[in-house]
Amino acid sequence: MNTLEVPQGQFTLNRYPVREDEQLRAWDAADEYILLHLEEQSLLNKSSKILILNDSFGTLSVALAAYKPCSISDSFISHQAIIENSKLNNIAPESITLKNNLQPISDIFDLVIIKIPKNLAMLEDELFKIRDNCNEKTVILAAAMSKHIHTSTLKLFERILGATTSSLARKKARLVHCAIDTTLEPGKSPYPSEYTLDLTDKKYLNHANVFSREKLDLGSRFMLEYIPQSTKYTDILDLACGNGVLGITAAQLNPMANVSFVDESFMAVESAKANAEKLLEDVSRLNFKVTDCLQGIKNNSLDLILNNPPFHQNHVVGDFIAWQMFNEANEKLKIGGELIIVGNRHLGYHVKLKKLFNNCEMIASNKKFVILKSIKKYNR
Repeated sequence: MNTLEVPQGQFTLNRYPVREDEQLRAWDAADEYILLHLEEQSLLNKSSKILILNDSFGTLSVALAAYKPCSISDSFISHQAIIENSKLNNIAPESITLKNNLQPISDIFDLVIIKIPKNLAMLEDELFKIRDNCNEKTVILAAAMSKHIHTSTLKLFERILGATTSSLARKKARLVHCAIDTTLEPGKSPYPSEYTLDLTDKKYLNHANVFSREKLDLGSRFMLEYIPQSTKYTDILDLACGNGVLGITAAQLNPMANVSFVDESFMAVESAKANAEKLLEDVSRLNFKVTDCLQGIKNNSLDLILNNPPFHQNHVVGDFIAWQMFNEANEKLKIGGELIIVGNRHLGYHVKLKKLFNNCEMIASNKKFVILKSIKKYNR
């Protein structure tokens, strides 16, 4: 299940975080298609400078580690997957240079490999940024499952980089080939962008990969009305913080509390930091952390956790991330600490919360969302 055989070798690869009875592989047919194409077209040599973008669990980075690639991802989990899968395959740490999307790169690359992200704004931002790292000889090779490649996807490549074609499907995956046109003047990336919060004059900055970057999502908007205010909250955390709107509101309502913002997206945490520094007077009580759920947060340390949990990882939809968040929230809360979440009614989060905390109160509901609260009564 977790052994990949490709022309570059045989590799053991896991999805991260590792879960018992994992039914999904760490790679897809698009990864296999890329690696096969590189071999068939003899696109690699010992001196090749390779840039990889959006390598979810390290398949491409590990398979091409012999060429010392630079691998860029906005995901902390992807970074950890690349590190752990490198260890699993006895690859030296210095073989793969890891960067996030907000860090600069200066090389001109011979080969740029892009796993096309779900978020087209993210792809647009990435294409603008890599233009300066390519020349007429650079081979640009992108891929995804066929159902995720649309006309709008191909038009982005053509508008920003140059002439673009797509391959025939193989195992329901397709390649996208693009040639740099140095005469193009596509302008600059429109990201980060801003929106003004409803009924206020507060502007929130959003980097390209931030969830609901064009306007506040309906779940968070509903939850804003029910963020509590009390002197009993001394340590508050905004879990999966996005642009930080929930945590910033909590900080405004609880001016004596320390407030932490955590997310696995580097762009999200940077957006939350920029917004908090702009909208809050006292930033000394704020903390920002890029991590997987609540890794690195001290157990029994929080009075209140606010959470609008995601229900997908890349293109995979499920409740596994929410389940992980609720479990870790139980560990990090003090006795008497509260977890308050917002979720779609049909997701049935109340069942999981009641199982974990032995209690769950519905604070509010509307036609689409419920706001739920669970209190930690004892340590497990």
